[in-house]
Amino acid sequence: MTSAQRFVAARDFLLRYRSDYDHAYGEFAWPALDDFNWAIDYFDEMARGNDNPALMLVDADTGQTTRLSFAQMSERSSRIANHLRELGVGRGDRILLMLPNRVELWDAMLAAIKLGAVLMPATTQLSADDLNDRIAIGQPTFAIVDSAECGKFDEIGAEFVKIAVSVDEQAVPPGWHSFAKGYVASPAFAPQGATRACDPLLLYFTSGTTSKPKLVEHTHESYPVGSLSTMYWIGLQPGDIHWNISSPGWAKHAWSCFFAPWNAGACVFVLSFTRFDAKATLDTLVRHGVTTLCAPPTVWRMLVQEPLGSYAVSLREIVGAGEPLNPEVIERVKSAWGITIRDGYGQTETTCQIGNSPGQPVVPGSMGRPMPGYRVELVDPDGQPAEEGEIALPLAATTTAAQRGQGPLGLMTRYANNAAATAHVMRDGRYHTSDIALRRQDGYFVYVGRADDVFKSSDYRLSPFELESVLIEHEAVAEAAVVPSPDPLRLSVPKAYVMLRHGYTFTSALAKSIFAFSRERLSPYKRIRLLEAYELPKTISGKIRRVELRRRELERGDTAERFPGEYREDDFPELR
Repeated sequence: MTSAQRFVAARDFLLRYRSDYDHAYGEFAWPALDDFNWAIDYFDEMARGNDNPALMLVDADTGQTTRLSFAQMSERSSRIANHLRELGVGRGDRILLMLPNRVELWDAMLAAIKLGAVLMPATTQLSADDLNDRIAIGQPTFAIVDSAECGKFDEIGAEFVKIAVSVDEQAVPPGWHSFAKGYVASPAFAPQGATRACDPLLLYFTSGTTSKPKLVEHTHESYPVGSLSTMYWIGLQPGDIHWNISSPGWAKHAWSCFFAPWNAGACVFVLSFTRFDAKATLDTLVRHGVTTLCAPPTVWRMLVQEPLGSYAVSLREIVGAGEPLNPEVIERVKSAWGITIRDGYGQTETTCQIGNSPGQPVVPGSMGRPMPGYRVELVDPDGQPAEEGEIALPLAATTTAAQRGQGPLGLMTRYANNAAATAHVMRDGRYHTSDIALRRQDGYFVYVGRADDVFKSSDYRLSPFELESVLIEHEAVAEAAVVPSPDPLRLSVPKAYVMLRHGYTFTSALAKSIFAFSRERLSPYKRIRLLEAYELPKTISGKIRRVELRRRELERGDTAERFPGEYREDDFPELR
């Protein structure tokens, strides 16, 4: 069998036993691959003469709908691959990909895979400073950027080939090449040599707790093939219309807007919007017959504020990921639609590791059981087995994991810019997630929290270190500690506790100044939402005890009541 045939056989096995968890988990084995290019060996072959819908993109503002078949996506991406090759893109070249949810994003990703290039996705929410940092770390040689974002690159001195994506050729800035010209290139694409399954394919930035984010490296097998576990968790089937509400630039977009649905032969559905609207989302679900939906808890909390029972949805499977879902939300959705939201867990460094799979009992508060292909252990700080401890993945081969002694196929190869961090997380024959969970007697896992200080706000992972580094640049701030403050909609929002420099008094005017200062230097999803002057608790050695500050916020809960002297960003509407 060829590598592609082994991949399809593994895929078909999981589709066949999608509701038989015990058999799927016990008998599944990752396919052994040598040469393998997912876009050429699998997608193009699957797409040959295939007029079934592959991508459906709806513009929320205009209602315009773009529908493209698998055959069309195959041809379009081959044309773009030839165009990129003419511009100099070759095997191993790094491409910074900064596009919103528009068709060209999928064309570019397929084309880059065919070329053997390495994709470095980035969200359009990044500021110019964020971009400068990422380019310095990731060292791309090409950038494919939405024309609306090209101005952010004006002050970046790095040398790379810049390609602008625009429907209007007049909007392509001077010095930028036109992406659209690629659609008249030849539809016949011939690869220049074989792609090894272990060749690098994707580079994703983490938030990290240091000033330099880590760069997660995935290969032509770890995400394309590793996403079989994600496909299984979601419960995707051929012909499904699958909507994953996720922003491009983050690993979850590749998980569920690209590899998992197309592995199953399902249609990727996207609603392109500038601002999320719960009612419009529900109307869209009904109008377009979406059958499977993945959304972060923030979205689910917004949706349940609408009369769900009045929407005649066609949903069969619904899932959530990013942080644990509130049981009340799960119950309200089930009461309205008769469907249970199923939690799942994974990371940028992996595909879906743990989840509640279709047809299995869902334990309230649990994120489920290990997915086929993943063995999961819990270990204490000394690396010993524990019933509550850090989630760790054994790297040795087993009957239910990879066959070559490298652990689950969906695991990253390394941090491309940090050998020490790679060695740390891969220590003692395990990959360490830095997430804490407990194992119930029935084998289900319950998420406890992070082993470090990184936290989630909405569906974004934020690093306190990064936010604090900005705050202390303000002339009045001597020290700062950022912790999550409970929020009924976003799960949590960043709150900054600050100690002022001598001679400053914490007034409304100063608070406004600090908020404005941070807004200028942080991307919108990272902004400080609450601010309080406070005597920072410290250890004997002088380290800030954020655990005490987190506990203080948790004890308050997500009520509207504020602490004395606390300011909120909403207190200053003029900053918007």
